[in-house]
Amino acid sequence: MHFETTTAPDDIAWQELALCAQTGADFFFPEPGSSVREAKRICGMCEMRPACLEYALANDERFGVWGGLSEKERQALGRTGRAAPCIGA
Repeated sequence: MHFETTTAPDDIAWQELALCAQTGADFFFPEPGSSVREAKRICGMCEMRPACLEYALANDERFGVWGGLSEKERQALGRTGRAAPCIGA
């Protein structure tokens, strides 16, 4: 007998390849009012940035830097309904 799963797990394999996985969460989840410049710099070099941003938007991640965007930037993106901006490396 063959059983199929009814729900597929989120495709998060990209997380293992992301530069943030090698850096540590402190840069990407700074204290309120702290700079996110270093996190954005690291994101700018990461090939997984598009998958990360897509994941954050799809899962309504409200804290931290995801895909090179801060919380406020992702919220603004969601309000406008526009595609994610191209973030140069």
